[in-house]
Amino acid sequence: MIDLTFFLFLSSGLFLGWSLGANDAANIFGTAVTSRMLRFRTAAILCAVFVVLGAVISGAGASHGLGKLGAVNALPGSFTVALSAALTVYTMTKWGLPVSTTQAVVGGIVGWNVFSDSPTDLASLTQIAGTWVASPILGAIFAWVIYLGLTALIERVKPHMLWLDHWTRVGLVLAGVFGAYSLGANNIGNVMGVFMASSPLQDIQVGELFSLSAPQRLFLWGGIAIAVGVFFSLPVMATVGKGIVPIGPLGGWVVVVSQALVLFIFSSSSLQNFVTDLGLPPIPLVPVSSSQAVVGAVCGIALARGIKGLRQIRWWEVAKIAVGWVSTPISAALICFVLLFIVQNVFEQQVFVVSSRSQGKARP
Repeated sequence: MIDLTFFLFLSSGLFLGWSLGANDAANIFGTAVTSRMLRFRTAAILCAVFVVLGAVISGAGASHGLGKLGAVNALPGSFTVALSAALTVYTMTKWGLPVSTTQAVVGGIVGWNVFSDSPTDLASLTQIAGTWVASPILGAIFAWVIYLGLTALIERVKPHMLWLDHWTRVGLVLAGVFGAYSLGANNIGNVMGVFMASSPLQDIQVGELFSLSAPQRLFLWGGIAIAVGVFFSLPVMATVGKGIVPIGPLGGWVVVVSQALVLFIFSSSSLQNFVTDLGLPPIPLVPVSSSQAVVGAVCGIALARGIKGLRQIRWWEVAKIAVGWVSTPISAALICFVLLFIVQNVFEQQVFVVSSRSQGKARP
């Protein structure tokens, strides 16, 4: 029997999951919905189901990446880090900006490290920050290549418009399902990663065929929270789907596939092992932002269209999104530091386990 106090502290992680769902998760169907190839309700249901499956089945790969940055070792501290990230993402979502939940969580962890006088692993921080640059660039490259290849294929085959419409819808559904699964596997670390070091959950076995490890139990709760948030994601869908550059149905399919590939790259242990077997540097398994990948993919399509596409880009929207990305980790770190002070000194909750370096900051 788990103490209800644990679920009280877990509530901020669930709020963060809801915020991620409202801001990030449904980006995988954003262009499909705004191009009217799929209804929002249909897209949200598909996204919700497969994001939970991805979180529970394949969430272990990227979930340890944030732990290397800083192991939040007390439940009140985990609660505060997740709350600060959630408040940051929620605020950006209300403004219609597709921000990075990963950046918010990283900012919160750094804020906890500073408050608890714990070291920040600069190698892990550099690696994670590198994905913030790599994610939109890879999204743009994938979209540019796929879009050019797809348009060339259509020019060669010249399918009937009805068939083209049918297969575009089918393709959007299949790509969206893959994208939702990849997002659950990759981004569940954002939602529940800070609770892994302090969680009291244990492995459970139901019969002989079904079991859930302690991390999977956390991931299940987080995946459900993300799934609920998906149904509140329509405002951000509008910004990503048509706020940057007009995207048609085929472009929507390209964006979905491109962002799904980016998420898959940074969450697949099998791909990492394959790369290292070739003697290449390992791919970091860390949570990355689907919003960044989507924005990069949309810009990649514009590049594939040439001068005309570049003129269609609403650069003011891109600038607003970039400001959100820069301000997110800084805001989350500051908010986390202030909240940690309040939680420890007003509510008298120990937000970190005392170490030899933090004796002077801990309450007696």
